[in-house]
Amino acid sequence: MKTNVYEPRFQNADAAREHLEGIHWPDGPVCPHCTSGDDQKRLKGKSHRAGLVQCNGCRKQYTVTVGTLFERSKVPLNKWLLATHLMCSSKKGISAHQLHRMLGVTYKTAWFMAHRIREAMVPGDNGPMGGPGSDVEADETYWGKNPDKAGNRMAIHRMNRIVSLVDRTTGRSTSVVFNGQFNADTISDYLYTRVDRKSRLLTDDAQAYKRPGYEFASHRSVNHTQDEYVNLQDRSIHTNTVEGFFGIFKRGMRGIYQHCAQKHLQRYLAEFDFRYSNRSGRGIEDSERTDIALKGIAGKRLTYRRTSGLAAA
Repeated sequence: MKTNVYEPRFQNADAAREHLEGIHWPDGPVCPHCTSGDDQKRLKGKSHRAGLVQCNGCRKQYTVTVGTLFERSKVPLNKWLLATHLMCSSKKGISAHQLHRMLGVTYKTAWFMAHRIREAMVPGDNGPMGGPGSDVEADETYWGKNPDKAGNRMAIHRMNRIVSLVDRTTGRSTSVVFNGQFNADTISDYLYTRVDRKSRLLTDDAQAYKRPGYEFASHRSVNHTQDEYVNLQDRSIHTNTVEGFFGIFKRGMRGIYQHCAQKHLQRYLAEFDFRYSNRSGRGIEDSERTDIALKGIAGKRLTYRRTSGLAAA
């Protein structure tokens, strides 16, 4: 079901607040200060701001945005929901300049809003991916300049290394900026915490994967250096799924964001991981994907100091 950007929650702050309350308080208001859901009173006096609730347990007042990424924002809540919808429904992302034009806010505000929404897309602890009978692909790619790797070495050595994992069964992806040493010891720590060892691990022929591969149910690889991209005896052995994720990521970074400082790269990866893990191919449409992101605003705060500096457009 397609979402109309002219729906009330995207045009009216009260409708946006009611929608957000329905997501975070399905059984009624819950106090973010003492986590109590009992004896909560809505304040509807003329001097009270819209959506204000008082907890008669701890005697504190709050709204649905307290304790979330939207707290203390002067941007109307309906613009927050529209920005979230636009970022969640754009396969390769949407630039802060485009948000600035569509929302009627300054570029600086749109850029900061986009970073807050990316923070909401950072997944919680969902446990390791894969499991018995599951295939997990692992591969690495390179993007952007790493200021810590200056010199006249090959261009790829001056770029940020990104390692991504894709679970074929669930369609879930997770990525990390993996600068520093890339060897069996370092990649082992990452794989053992992110992938269930009862999974089948699928990689290319990089030597770093061989030793940790023994810890999994099985480890199969394709020899990219010999132009082998699918095993001819068993066509399920390939890393084309994660390569497809890299293709979406790079098209978005080149065509939409264009420039990204190293310190912001992990949050952009979280954005692409979120959309890929909650894509339409898994039966998740734009409106549902947006609501999943809106659930992720709880318990997080992001100040301008944490996102200041050179960023992507």
